[in-house]
Amino acid sequence: MIVMDVKNGGTLMRWLLLIIAAVMLIGCAKRTVRHAPVVERSVEIKKSATVKVAPTPTKKSIASSGKTYTVQKGDTMYGIAFEYGVDVSDVAELNNIDNPGAIKIGQQLSIPAVVATKVSDSKPKVPRVNIAGEMKTQPKAGKIPYSETALAQAEKMQDDKAVTAPTKEEAPATPASESDDEESLEWGMPSAGKVIAEFSESANRKGVDIAGKQGQAVVASAPGKVVYSGSGLRGYGKLVIIKHNKTYLSAYAHNDQVVVKEGQSVSKGQKIAEMGNTDADQVKLHFEIRKFGKPVDPAQFLPLIKS
Repeated sequence: MIVMDVKNGGTLMRWLLLIIAAVMLIGCAKRTVRHAPVVERSVEIKKSATVKVAPTPTKKSIASSGKTYTVQKGDTMYGIAFEYGVDVSDVAELNNIDNPGAIKIGQQLSIPAVVATKVSDSKPKVPRVNIAGEMKTQPKAGKIPYSETALAQAEKMQDDKAVTAPTKEEAPATPASESDDEESLEWGMPSAGKVIAEFSESANRKGVDIAGKQGQAVVASAPGKVVYSGSGLRGYGKLVIIKHNKTYLSAYAHNDQVVVKEGQSVSKGQKIAEMGNTDADQVKLHFEIRKFGKPVDPAQFLPLIKS
């Protein structure tokens, strides 16, 4: 009996231990698991930060005037364009010529129509928006419960923004566009003297006539490159044409002597010729300024003295 009681007691103890272990496991399972708090942050971009990109302008196709010209000995494309009052680049494009200097005697050139305006080839300017300045980096009100940790994080983000955000003085300067450069030419008088004939579209006077003396110096009105030097254009005598940029040309006619060559670069005020009366009724300088090949009034650019 004693042996049986011992066995039964041992069995009972084992059962009790198993029951206690099971209760402990159940208690652990019912414990509440604490999760890390979820911090909700949101970044908003205001509607004002939307960037509108202007459509790229389409360059107009060059229209033909219906006229043609047969290249003769001594002709240059600049001289032909000058004679018809059109832009040399339009002549080249209309005739599919890559090199304006590559024309041959006997070649037929179509002459473009004269237009009042020209489409700009420059790319549209895209407005620069400081998107970083339009963002909210702090937590939204009411979304994050106050805590020391959240406050410290918000302050750190504000400090980082103050350090990394570019100041107004540090912002890179916007480079000047090509059109700005074209309009910034500083013109000077091509020769001393009074104007004896003014520009007039109705009278087909494409420039101004300046009186002077035989051999008087004629100088470049603005810096540029000599693109024509010769006497092949009827009514101009010995003529010099200077290309200043993609927009402007200037012309100096009726010279007695020319002291520059085609392809030569000249500075403003540099002597290019001596005044004369070639193909004219008196000693004078006929001076023209052309914008995209079209004659414009030099009085808009120079302090002309009228007689």
